[in-house]
Amino acid sequence: MTVSRTNATFAPPVMEARRWLEGVVFSDDKPLINVSQAAPVAPPPEPLRRHIADTALNVAEAHLYGPVLGLPELRAEVASQWSAAYGAVIAPDQVAITSGCNQAFSAALAAIASEGDEVITPTPWYFNHKMWLDMQGVTAVPLKTGADLLPDVAQAAPLITPRTRAIVLVTPNNPGGVEYPASLVRGMYDLAKAHGLRLIVDETYRDFDSRDGAPHDLFSDPDWADTLIHLYSFSKAYRLTGHRVGAMVSSTPLLAEAEKFLDTVAICPNQLGQHAALWGMQNLSDWLSEEREEILDRRAAITDNLPKIDKIGWKLRAVGAYFAYFEHPFDLASDELAQRLVRDHAILTLPGTMFMPEEDPDAARTLRIAFANVDRDQIGVLFDRLATVAY
Repeated sequence: MTVSRTNATFAPPVMEARRWLEGVVFSDDKPLINVSQAAPVAPPPEPLRRHIADTALNVAEAHLYGPVLGLPELRAEVASQWSAAYGAVIAPDQVAITSGCNQAFSAALAAIASEGDEVITPTPWYFNHKMWLDMQGVTAVPLKTGADLLPDVAQAAPLITPRTRAIVLVTPNNPGGVEYPASLVRGMYDLAKAHGLRLIVDETYRDFDSRDGAPHDLFSDPDWADTLIHLYSFSKAYRLTGHRVGAMVSSTPLLAEAEKFLDTVAICPNQLGQHAALWGMQNLSDWLSEEREEILDRRAAITDNLPKIDKIGWKLRAVGAYFAYFEHPFDLASDELAQRLVRDHAILTLPGTMFMPEEDPDAARTLRIAFANVDRDQIGVLFDRLATVAY
């Protein structure tokens, strides 16, 4: 049998978890609580949907191929808003629009790494990053984090080899939710710069950071574009998951290399989605602020309900943005626990085994709760159910 690139990695975790639902019947008085996937389940706000409809009806170019690196107007808007947010000078030609943030990561890796190269990735890692590295023959070098899920710059340094091409950070973190301090992000940037590496910073959940102001100062370095590859997603901010719109900010030479990859995969990003993202950026700042406040309230609901389960041994390792990351108290692996939670307690979540190397003992002890799609009352019910778990 021929071994393909896809044979090198695992099945998509969210799809794998959904298969655990097959044959399970949930009652009306105990419906499924699905905290497995970090994605909005509601459509975009009605004014944005109306704009999408109007664009579809009246903008003929929205149905044609567009520029590979995205609509010039959207690239310029990202450059302008990012410059204001980070106190920096970012040019439109340093911005690329992609078919979602996952594609931005894939394009970045295609532009900087080859088979046999290495990329340092803190664990627990975002599983789609790991899957792409596997399929490209690039080794994901795990950087184990501490109990607070924060990576350590001093521990990253010894992992660098002649084959290292990048360090990857996701902040606020997926799966952990933890917000990386600006000093940590700067330390990783300085380490990468000193070794001629790229620092990939995925800020998909930036809009739901609990901190005010810029979360780091990397764009203040006049030479930022030689080291930093910044990734972003419009999916979470404007509920555009089905439209697949993301962004990558870096040097123009790197984007020229990424353009080769993007042209052969999708040719151009979704045109309607790009028009939607542009309109959202220009018109929905107040709405997005309200969305952020709601997510922060749900984050607070996690800690408010924590006493229900910490007395029986559950430990909250980190919480933020869309996620809470827990250590469970049971004498069984987290993948088995997650499947039992579906059958016995109508809870669908993802185990730590989907975010770490198999040999890491933390993989068997941890679970990710994606709470963005359950409100404060539902979070209370979730904790009530977790409080009854005993294995």
